[in-house]
Amino acid sequence: MNEEKHVLSIMVDNQPGVLSRIAGLFSGRGYNIESLCVAETMDSVVSRLTIVTKANLPLIEQIKKQINKLINVIKVHELTGSDYVEREMALIKVNAKPEHKAEILRIVDIFRGKIVDVGTEHYTIEVTGTDGKLKALLSLLKPIGIKEIARTGAIAMFREGK
Repeated sequence: MNEEKHVLSIMVDNQPGVLSRIAGLFSGRGYNIESLCVAETMDSVVSRLTIVTKANLPLIEQIKKQINKLINVIKVHELTGSDYVEREMALIKVNAKPEHKAEILRIVDIFRGKIVDVGTEHYTIEVTGTDGKLKALLSLLKPIGIKEIARTGAIAMFREGK
């Protein structure tokens, strides 16, 4: 069966061990987590986990049911197929040779990024956007020379109803 990207938003009690149990469920059954981001919500006793995984429809349904059975899980939402907003942040360290500095600055400006650190031979760029936007930026920076990348993984939430 065809595997598709699925984005799960999971509300959980903000307690030690919850993330470990959810990650253990995935690894114990051979499911891969492509990205995982977790943080406290406005309510300090609740955290939101955003998990991106690839699976076919029967498998994603099984994953959601198994997560729902875990202690400390409040609610599991699958965002895929719904109207939602998704973003990711990346820090990208690139070689900044004198002949490339102006080009790097133009690329960063086009992608609405920021230079957040400057060294004698590098720039560190901060950019936020969709996975597609980050991939497009990386493809332009690759020929210049990417030294290092750190990405947050996706965060996502439903759009407000009209």
